Amino acid sequence: MKSPLLTLPGAVPAEGVDEGVAAHYGDLFREQRALADGTGFVDLSHRGVVTVTGDDRLSWLHLLLTQHVSELPAGEATEALILSAHGHIEHALYLVDDGTTVWAHVEPGTQDALVAYLESMKFFYRVEVADRTGDFAVVHLPAGSIAEVPDGVVVRETAYGRDLFLPRADLESFAATHGPAAGLLAYEALRVEHHRPRLGFETDHRTIPHELGWIGTAVHLQKGCYRGQETVARVQNLGKPPRRLVFLHLDGSDVHLPVPGTEIRVADEGPEGRKIGFVTTSVRHHELGPVALALVKRNVPVDARLLAGETAAAQEVVVEP
Repeated sequence: MKSPLLTLPGAVPAEGVDEGVAAHYGDLFREQRALADGTGFVDLSHRGVVTVTGDDRLSWLHLLLTQHVSELPAGEATEALILSAHGHIEHALYLVDDGTTVWAHVEPGTQDALVAYLESMKFFYRVEVADRTGDFAVVHLPAGSIAEVPDGVVVRETAYGRDLFLPRADLESFAATHGPAAGLLAYEALRVEHHRPRLGFETDHRTIPHELGWIGTAVHLQKGCYRGQETVARVQNLGKPPRRLVFLHLDGSDVHLPVPGTEIRVADEGPEGRKIGFVTTSVRHHELGPVALALVKRNVPVDARLLAGETAAAQEVVVEP
Protein backbone atom coordinates (compact mmCIF):
# COMPACT_ATOMS: atom_id res chain seq x y z
CA MET A 1 0.00 0.00 0.00
CA LYS A 2 1.69 3.17 -1.22
CA SER A 3 1.77 6.05 1.27
CA PRO A 4 0.58 9.48 0.12
CA LEU A 5 3.53 10.91 2.08
CA LEU A 6 5.86 9.72 -0.68
CA THR A 7 4.89 13.01 -2.35
CA LEU A 8 6.62 15.03 0.41
CA PRO A 9 9.73 16.95 -0.73
CA GLY A 10 12.84 14.79 -0.96
CA ALA A 11 11.04 11.49 -0.34
CA VAL A 12 12.99 8.45 -1.56
CA PRO A 13 10.95 5.22 -1.52
CA ALA A 14 12.05 2.28 0.61
CA GLU A 15 12.54 -1.08 -1.05
CA GLY A 16 11.85 -4.72 -0.27
CA VAL A 17 9.48 -5.54 2.57
CA ASP A 18 9.32 -1.84 3.50
CA GLU A 19 8.19 -0.74 0.07
CA GLY A 20 5.38 1.81 0.20
CA VAL A 21 6.87 4.36 2.61
CA ALA A 22 9.89 6.67 2.47
CA ALA A 23 13.36 5.37 3.24
CA HIS A 24 14.42 8.97 3.82
CA TYR A 25 13.58 12.54 2.84
CA GLY A 26 17.02 13.62 1.64
CA ASP A 27 19.04 13.93 4.86
CA LEU A 28 19.43 10.66 6.75
CA PHE A 29 21.49 11.96 9.68
CA ARG A 30 19.37 15.06 10.19
CA GLU A 31 16.31 12.82 10.34
CA GLN A 32 18.01 10.54 12.88
CA ARG A 33 19.00 13.47 15.07
CA ALA A 34 15.46 14.83 14.95
CA LEU A 35 14.04 11.51 16.17
CA ALA A 36 16.71 11.22 18.87
CA ASP A 37 15.76 14.73 20.03
CA GLY A 38 12.05 13.81 20.19
CA THR A 39 10.84 15.75 17.16
CA GLY A 40 9.11 14.78 13.95
CA PHE A 41 7.38 11.52 13.08
CA VAL A 42 7.89 8.34 11.05
CA ASP A 43 5.43 7.05 8.48
CA LEU A 44 4.92 3.33 9.19
CA SER A 45 1.72 3.10 7.17
CA HIS A 46 3.00 0.02 5.32
CA ARG A 47 2.68 -2.07 8.48
CA GLY A 48 -0.32 -4.34 8.96
CA VAL A 49 -3.06 -3.41 11.43
CA VAL A 50 -5.20 -6.14 13.02
CA THR A 51 -7.95 -5.70 15.62
CA VAL A 52 -9.70 -8.13 17.95
CA THR A 53 -13.04 -7.20 19.52
CA GLY A 54 -15.50 -9.05 21.72
CA ASP A 55 -15.92 -9.86 25.40
CA ASP A 56 -13.44 -12.77 25.29
CA ARG A 57 -10.71 -10.97 23.35
CA LEU A 58 -8.09 -10.82 26.13
CA SER A 59 -8.70 -14.25 27.63
CA TRP A 60 -8.71 -15.77 24.13
CA LEU A 61 -5.51 -14.04 23.01
CA HIS A 62 -3.90 -15.12 26.27
CA LEU A 63 -4.23 -18.73 25.09
CA LEU A 64 -2.49 -18.05 21.79
CA LEU A 65 0.25 -15.52 22.56
CA THR A 66 3.53 -15.78 24.42
CA GLN A 67 2.63 -12.75 26.52
CA HIS A 68 0.38 -12.52 29.59
CA VAL A 69 -2.57 -10.48 28.32
CA SER A 70 -5.63 -11.87 30.11
CA GLU A 71 -5.66 -8.89 32.46
CA LEU A 72 -3.97 -6.32 30.21
CA PRO A 73 -5.02 -2.85 31.46
CA ALA A 74 -6.57 -0.51 28.91
CA GLY A 75 -3.93 1.74 27.40
CA GLU A 76 -0.94 -0.39 28.45
CA ALA A 77 1.33 -1.36 25.57
CA THR A 78 2.88 -4.79 25.24
CA GLU A 79 4.37 -7.04 22.59
CA ALA A 80 3.86 -10.73 21.97
CA LEU A 81 4.81 -13.57 19.67
CA ILE A 82 3.03 -16.47 18.05
CA LEU A 83 5.21 -19.56 17.85
CA SER A 84 5.10 -22.76 15.86
CA ALA A 85 4.59 -26.08 17.63
CA HIS A 86 8.39 -26.37 17.74
CA GLY A 87 8.83 -22.94 19.34
CA HIS A 88 9.99 -21.08 16.25
CA ILE A 89 8.79 -17.48 15.85
CA GLU A 90 6.00 -17.03 13.31
CA HIS A 91 4.46 -13.64 14.18
CA ALA A 92 5.36 -10.59 16.27
CA LEU A 93 2.51 -8.39 17.48
CA TYR A 94 2.76 -4.91 19.02
CA LEU A 95 -0.39 -4.54 21.09
CA VAL A 96 -2.59 -2.19 23.05
CA ASP A 97 -6.16 -2.57 24.30
CA ASP A 98 -8.35 0.54 24.31
CA GLY A 99 -11.00 -0.92 26.60
CA THR A 100 -13.14 -2.44 23.86
CA THR A 101 -10.65 -3.47 21.15
CA VAL A 102 -7.17 -4.94 20.99
CA TRP A 103 -5.12 -3.13 18.36
CA ALA A 104 -1.96 -4.68 16.96
CA HIS A 105 0.48 -3.64 14.29
CA VAL A 106 2.58 -6.29 12.58
CA GLU A 107 5.23 -6.63 9.91
CA PRO A 108 4.22 -5.57 6.39
CA GLY A 109 2.51 -8.37 4.51
CA THR A 110 2.09 -10.68 7.51
CA GLN A 111 -1.43 -9.59 8.45
CA ASP A 112 -3.20 -11.98 6.09
CA ALA A 113 -1.51 -15.07 7.55
CA LEU A 114 -2.03 -13.75 11.08
CA VAL A 115 -5.75 -13.15 10.55
CA ALA A 116 -6.14 -16.58 8.96
CA TYR A 117 -4.49 -18.24 11.96
CA LEU A 118 -6.55 -16.27 14.47
CA GLU A 119 -9.76 -17.07 12.60
CA SER A 120 -8.90 -20.77 12.71
CA MET A 121 -8.60 -20.61 16.49
CA LYS A 122 -11.86 -18.80 17.34
CA PHE A 123 -13.98 -21.89 18.14
CA PHE A 124 -16.75 -20.86 20.57
CA TYR A 125 -15.06 -17.69 21.88
CA ARG A 126 -16.86 -14.36 21.59
CA VAL A 127 -14.29 -12.58 19.44
CA GLU A 128 -14.12 -10.90 16.06
CA VAL A 129 -10.85 -10.54 14.15
CA ALA A 130 -10.40 -7.90 11.45
CA ASP A 131 -7.67 -6.71 9.10
CA ARG A 132 -7.85 -2.92 9.40
CA THR A 133 -4.76 -2.12 7.33
CA GLY A 134 -6.84 -0.45 4.65
CA ASP A 135 -8.46 1.89 7.17
CA PHE A 136 -5.69 2.70 9.63
CA ALA A 137 -2.03 3.69 9.29
CA VAL A 138 0.67 3.35 11.92
CA VAL A 139 2.57 6.57 12.64
CA HIS A 140 5.46 6.75 15.13
CA LEU A 141 6.20 9.71 17.40
CA PRO A 142 9.67 9.40 19.00
CA ALA A 143 10.35 9.28 22.73
CA GLY A 144 10.23 12.78 24.19
CA SER A 145 7.86 14.11 21.56
CA ILE A 146 5.36 16.67 22.85
CA ALA A 147 3.29 16.55 19.67
CA GLU A 148 -0.46 16.48 20.23
CA VAL A 149 -2.32 13.34 19.27
CA PRO A 150 -5.57 13.91 17.37
CA ASP A 151 -8.73 13.21 19.36
CA GLY A 152 -9.97 9.64 19.24
CA VAL A 153 -6.71 8.13 17.94
CA VAL A 154 -5.58 4.93 19.66
CA VAL A 155 -2.04 5.27 21.04
CA ARG A 156 0.47 2.59 21.98
CA GLU A 157 3.05 4.25 24.24
CA THR A 158 6.44 2.65 24.99
CA ALA A 159 9.87 3.73 26.19
CA TYR A 160 10.83 4.23 22.53
CA GLY A 161 7.93 6.50 21.61
CA ARG A 162 4.26 6.42 20.70
CA ASP A 163 2.69 4.37 17.91
CA LEU A 164 -0.51 5.94 16.63
CA PHE A 165 -3.27 4.00 14.85
CA LEU A 166 -4.27 6.93 12.66
CA PRO A 167 -7.17 6.85 10.22
CA ARG A 168 -5.46 6.41 6.86
CA ALA A 169 -7.46 9.27 5.37
CA ASP A 170 -5.83 11.65 7.90
CA LEU A 171 -2.20 10.88 7.03
CA GLU A 172 -1.58 13.96 4.90
CA SER A 173 -3.22 16.41 7.28
CA PHE A 174 -1.28 14.86 10.18
CA ALA A 175 2.00 15.27 8.29
CA ALA A 176 1.22 18.91 7.58
CA THR A 177 1.01 19.72 11.30
CA HIS A 178 3.46 17.27 12.89
CA GLY A 179 6.60 17.48 10.77
CA PRO A 180 9.39 17.16 9.99
CA ALA A 181 8.99 13.68 8.56
CA ALA A 182 11.79 11.18 9.20
CA GLY A 183 12.29 8.18 6.97
CA LEU A 184 12.39 4.50 7.80
CA LEU A 185 16.21 4.39 7.66
CA ALA A 186 16.38 6.82 10.58
CA TYR A 187 13.84 4.76 12.53
CA GLU A 188 15.81 1.58 11.80
CA ALA A 189 19.08 3.15 12.92
CA LEU A 190 17.59 3.89 16.33
CA ARG A 191 16.07 0.40 16.47
CA VAL A 192 19.49 -1.14 15.92
CA GLU A 193 21.05 1.22 18.49
CA HIS A 194 18.55 -0.07 21.06
CA HIS A 195 19.19 -3.72 20.09
CA ARG A 196 15.53 -4.30 19.22
CA PRO A 197 14.93 -7.36 17.01
CA ARG A 198 12.54 -7.30 14.08
CA LEU A 199 10.63 -10.24 12.64
CA GLY A 200 11.98 -11.20 9.23
CA PHE A 201 15.21 -9.30 9.82
CA GLU A 202 16.67 -10.85 12.98
CA THR A 203 14.62 -14.02 12.51
CA ASP A 204 14.70 -16.94 10.13
CA HIS A 205 12.63 -20.14 9.95
CA ARG A 206 14.30 -21.63 13.05
CA THR A 207 14.65 -18.65 15.39
CA ILE A 208 13.48 -19.13 18.97
CA PRO A 209 12.76 -16.18 21.33
CA HIS A 210 15.78 -16.76 23.60
CA GLU A 211 18.21 -16.05 20.76
CA LEU A 212 16.98 -12.47 20.36
CA GLY A 213 16.40 -11.41 23.94
CA TRP A 214 12.63 -11.51 23.53
CA ILE A 215 12.27 -13.37 26.83
CA GLY A 216 10.68 -10.92 29.25
CA THR A 217 9.65 -8.28 26.72
CA ALA A 218 7.52 -10.50 24.47
CA VAL A 219 7.51 -13.83 26.30
CA HIS A 220 6.06 -14.27 29.80
CA LEU A 221 7.57 -17.26 31.58
CA GLN A 222 4.90 -17.68 34.26
CA LYS A 223 1.77 -17.90 32.14
CA GLY A 224 -0.26 -20.91 31.02
CA CYS A 225 0.04 -23.04 27.93
CA TYR A 226 0.44 -21.74 24.39
CA ARG A 227 1.74 -23.30 21.22
CA GLY A 228 5.52 -23.70 21.41
CA GLN A 229 5.69 -23.25 25.19
CA GLU A 230 7.44 -26.60 25.72
CA THR A 231 10.43 -25.41 23.69
CA VAL A 232 10.53 -22.10 25.54
CA ALA A 233 10.43 -23.81 28.94
CA ARG A 234 12.98 -26.48 27.99
CA VAL A 235 15.54 -23.98 26.76
CA GLN A 236 14.91 -21.65 29.69
CA ASN A 237 15.24 -24.36 32.33
CA LEU A 238 17.56 -26.97 30.88
CA GLY A 239 19.76 -25.45 28.23
CA LYS A 240 20.92 -22.52 26.14
CA PRO A 241 19.81 -21.31 22.70
CA PRO A 242 22.07 -22.32 19.82
CA ARG A 243 22.59 -18.71 18.68
CA ARG A 244 22.68 -15.26 20.27
CA LEU A 245 22.04 -11.72 19.06
CA VAL A 246 25.03 -9.36 19.05
CA PHE A 247 25.54 -5.69 18.28
CA LEU A 248 28.43 -4.97 15.92
CA HIS A 249 30.59 -1.87 15.62
CA LEU A 250 31.79 -2.00 12.02
CA ASP A 251 35.01 -0.66 10.52
CA GLY A 252 34.07 2.83 9.35
CA SER A 253 36.68 2.93 6.58
CA ASP A 254 34.59 0.66 4.37
CA VAL A 255 32.37 2.49 1.90
CA HIS A 256 29.68 -0.19 1.79
CA LEU A 257 27.77 -1.73 4.66
CA PRO A 258 27.67 -5.54 4.85
CA VAL A 259 24.22 -6.49 3.61
CA PRO A 260 21.85 -8.73 5.60
CA GLY A 261 22.94 -12.32 5.23
CA THR A 262 26.64 -11.46 5.04
CA GLU A 263 28.57 -14.29 6.65
CA ILE A 264 30.46 -13.64 9.88
CA ARG A 265 33.74 -15.33 10.76
CA VAL A 266 36.29 -15.02 13.57
CA ALA A 267 38.90 -12.54 12.40
CA ASP A 268 41.84 -14.63 13.64
CA GLU A 269 40.74 -17.43 11.31
CA GLY A 270 40.75 -15.14 8.28
CA PRO A 271 38.18 -14.68 5.50
CA GLU A 272 38.24 -18.40 4.72
CA GLY A 273 37.54 -19.47 8.30
CA ARG A 274 34.41 -21.23 9.49
CA LYS A 275 31.12 -19.36 9.33
CA ILE A 276 29.87 -18.54 12.83
CA GLY A 277 26.89 -16.31 12.04
CA PHE A 278 25.42 -13.69 9.74
CA VAL A 279 24.45 -10.02 9.65
CA THR A 280 20.73 -9.38 10.12
CA THR A 281 20.48 -5.57 9.89
CA SER A 282 23.17 -2.97 9.13
CA VAL A 283 22.77 0.82 9.35
CA ARG A 284 24.69 4.07 9.47
CA HIS A 285 24.09 5.77 12.80
CA HIS A 286 24.48 9.53 13.25
CA GLU A 287 26.71 9.10 16.33
CA LEU A 288 27.92 5.49 16.37
CA GLY A 289 28.85 5.25 12.69
CA PRO A 290 28.28 1.96 10.84
CA VAL A 291 26.71 -0.62 13.16
CA ALA A 292 24.73 -3.82 12.78
CA LEU A 293 22.81 -6.56 14.50
CA ALA A 294 23.86 -10.15 13.87
CA LEU A 295 23.18 -13.71 14.96
CA VAL A 296 26.23 -15.74 15.94
CA LYS A 297 26.77 -19.17 17.47
CA ARG A 298 26.34 -19.09 21.22
CA ASN A 299 29.83 -20.40 21.96
CA VAL A 300 31.66 -17.64 20.05
CA PRO A 301 33.86 -15.89 22.66
CA VAL A 302 32.43 -12.48 23.58
CA ASP A 303 35.83 -10.86 23.09
CA ALA A 304 36.50 -12.43 19.68
CA ARG A 305 37.25 -10.01 16.86
CA LEU A 306 34.94 -10.72 13.93
CA LEU A 307 34.74 -10.25 10.19
CA ALA A 308 31.43 -9.43 8.53
CA GLY A 309 32.33 -10.40 5.01
CA GLU A 310 35.58 -8.45 4.66
CA THR A 311 34.61 -5.77 7.20
CA ALA A 312 36.22 -5.84 10.64
CA ALA A 313 33.68 -5.87 13.47
CA ALA A 314 33.79 -5.60 17.25
CA GLN A 315 30.92 -7.29 19.06
CA GLU A 316 28.84 -6.03 21.95
CA VAL A 317 26.83 -8.60 23.91
CA VAL A 318 23.06 -8.37 23.59
CA VAL A 319 22.10 -11.92 24.60
CA GLU A 320 24.39 -13.55 27.12
CA PRO A 321 26.10 -16.75 25.91
